[in-house]
Amino acid sequence: MLHFQNLSLRRGSKLLFEGASFQIHPGQKVGITGANGTGKSSLFALIRGQLQADAGDLKLPREWVIAWVAQETPQDSRPAMEYVLDGDQELRDIEGQIQEADARGDGQVLARLHGQFEAIGGYQARSRAGQLLHGLGFRPGDEDRSVSDFSGGWRMRLNLARALICRSDLLLLDEPTNHLDLDAVIWLENWLRRYPGTLLLISHDREFLDAVTDHIAHIEQGRLTLYSGNYSAFEKVRAERLASQQAEHEKQQREIAHIRSYVDRFRAKATKARQAQSRLKALERMELIAPAHVDSPFHFQFREPEKNPNPLLRLEDGAAGYDGRAVVSGISMSISPGDRIGLLGPNGAGKSTFIKLLSGGLPLMEGRMETAQDLRIGYFAQHQVEQLHPEHSPLEHLTQIAPQAREQELRDYLGGFGFPGDKALEKTAPFSGGEKSRLALALLIYQRPNLLLLDEPTNHLDLEMRQALATALQDFSGAMIIVSHDRHLLRVSTDQLLLVDGGEVTEFNGSLDDYPAWLATRHKTETPAPAGSGSKGVNRKEAKRQSAARRQALQPLKNKVAAAEKKLDELHRQQKALEEQLADNSLYEAAHKDRLRQLLTEKAEVDAQCEAQEMAWLEASEALEAEENRLG
Repeated sequence: MLHFQNLSLRRGSKLLFEGASFQIHPGQKVGITGANGTGKSSLFALIRGQLQADAGDLKLPREWVIAWVAQETPQDSRPAMEYVLDGDQELRDIEGQIQEADARGDGQVLARLHGQFEAIGGYQARSRAGQLLHGLGFRPGDEDRSVSDFSGGWRMRLNLARALICRSDLLLLDEPTNHLDLDAVIWLENWLRRYPGTLLLISHDREFLDAVTDHIAHIEQGRLTLYSGNYSAFEKVRAERLASQQAEHEKQQREIAHIRSYVDRFRAKATKARQAQSRLKALERMELIAPAHVDSPFHFQFREPEKNPNPLLRLEDGAAGYDGRAVVSGISMSISPGDRIGLLGPNGAGKSTFIKLLSGGLPLMEGRMETAQDLRIGYFAQHQVEQLHPEHSPLEHLTQIAPQAREQELRDYLGGFGFPGDKALEKTAPFSGGEKSRLALALLIYQRPNLLLLDEPTNHLDLEMRQALATALQDFSGAMIIVSHDRHLLRVSTDQLLLVDGGEVTEFNGSLDDYPAWLATRHKTETPAPAGSGSKGVNRKEAKRQSAARRQALQPLKNKVAAAEKKLDELHRQQKALEEQLADNSLYEAAHKDRLRQLLTEKAEVDAQCEAQEMAWLEASEALEAEENRLG
């Protein structure tokens, strides 16, 4: 078991938590929750031996195998299948020993090793790896592609598959759903339910936590506390405890006020001085009960659109795609104020393509699209976050949008998104992913859109911010279309579901709870067996021929994606180097004015190149996905 005994942990001068004492037993599945910066990832580093406790002890069995997801995205020329199998270290060790024994001709050792290989499921390892890759959204044939062929997000999926294939006793997962779409989230949820080991899971997805975990370890106000039950059960217990604490605090404050009043009235009277002194000492010895803090640091709402024309947008037999190939077509719909639409569909089916078409980011290939004269679109996607200027503060970003607004008004607005006081004046370069996403949303909301297009808006946002966004969306008077793997957000903010599949956009006949069953049926009837599954009746020679023909047909598009990604990686390196230089505070002194101006000019040029290159990479990637869908 994991045994926490009076454990305390700091990072630098900041106390993360202290006095943690509890046990996590084998097979338990524990969600680690708390606001960003409270120490969740540091706790994982402590368990892995990368950090040392400042006080107390953390004990776990020496023989336990620990698996976790590597955060770096590797450049590796090996096939994805081999990279994933490397996650099973025992399998690779026995394979190496078999090769050595075979080279020596040692039949006795070979027999023993093959027995061990069979005992650990070595003959089914490729089938397991193929099922993991398939579940995480990889297509048949992807297992033969080199790791370096995949984009950063898909490499993170490979890292996740590599952690899952390890036959671990303890699995540490830090925000595993950030790089997944809804289909892969549902698959991972089911896989983790069946995982026999001990699981520690950091996640800001409440439905994912509810489905997977049976305990919650919550970090708050310097305390790490273990609760029984899933996230919903934890929320109920925590609310009851906070209410009780607040009641005790208020009762104690009344008692303190009474004692102080007595002391103030009678300390000067000789006959009462001793009693007053005694009560004063009792007051000093009293252990104060802190007031309960339940308020979210985020409080905002969508500003009312200046105009809400009806309809906002009308599409007739529309089609969109890349390089002359339609990804979605035959779309006919009208969008009016009050429409609240969630998009469902398999990975690569064209959800982002559809949203880009509506945003004006993609031209209409066929059909007709009419937009209202007063249409104002608020489009959120990950590249909006990456377009923030690292040398500018949140206040400077907002001032560029609203130059006539009073500074205090803008600072009050930013405070609702978690940028209070001096935080609104800090440069965005060192901001976390969550902080940048919050700022991008703040800038979008301030512009009073009447049509919201949100493509995975919750990535990197913590639970409190997700809840604040969901609440704000409920009161939004315009129309909105959302793609999200966060089912809670979809559930509470949308009332219509559209399905993007097979190149079409149609109404989904069912609720969000029906979607996993639809997926399972679709996979059963349409998806080929995963790589290495050894299905009977498959003509391996013909399958290999078809796979080779498919790879050859896709190679020009793959080369285009790889070239765009290589250029983008180089631009990101330049961007990071410039951001590091601009983070030097001495650069902003008057003596370095010319150097600052030069760096800012270079940074603006690189940012513009990055934006153009990201668009080129995105278009090439979606064209590749469309062709892969066409070829099956």
